Amino acid sequence: MSKRLPQTLLQILLTMALLYAGFGPATAQEQRFANLSPAFAPRHLADGRATSAPAGYTRFCAEHPRDCGISGAHVAVIHLDEQKVADIDRVNRGVNARIQPETDLEHYGETERWAYPDDGKGDCEDYVLEKRRTLLNLGWPGSALLITVVRDREGDGHAVLTVVTDHGDLILDNQEDEILSWKETGYRYVKRQSQARPSEWVSLGETLVPSPPVVGGGR
Repeated sequence: MSKRLPQTLLQILLTMALLYAGFGPATAQEQRFANLSPAFAPRHLADGRATSAPAGYTRFCAEHPRDCGISGAHVAVIHLDEQKVADIDRVNRGVNARIQPETDLEHYGETERWAYPDDGKGDCEDYVLEKRRTLLNLGWPGSALLITVVRDREGDGHAVLTVVTDHGDLILDNQEDEILSWKETGYRYVKRQSQARPSEWVSLGETLVPSPPVVGGGR
């Protein structure tokens, strides 16, 4: 697997260097990436009121209680340097390539079950659990790695991993190898883990978006 940084994140870092050196972006594309610099940071996803955790997550936590507690020091945002960019790119691409997509119904004969994809198969929330576990093992703080429920472009329930950084909230997604800003995904954001208490969940942004009955009905 290539170790080349994805175009989007590489552009972010290059544009940061230009800005700090006193040079403005020269093209429309560079301006887009410049908007991810701290000076022009996009709005983070705004936490709303406390809400219920997905049923599949609650069951997962009953089976893996240590994995649903606080991990590491509380960090509000990750400082996104070149090493951190390389980490999330490698983890997102690596897990996407390694895990074979399979619905819970195909895999377990159940409508929804959250589990680590240790047998090499899984659906969206299983990819998320594996990416979060991998980054935690690399020393990333759990408070900046938030399991997030969205409605995808077709309106179906879907899970992604939000990484809270000083360049905005970035999304790790099994449907996309590139790391995108939350604004670029086209998703409607429903709820995610609380930064303070990962076992608790908060609503997000568009409070009128109903929570999907099943998070990973697809792959």
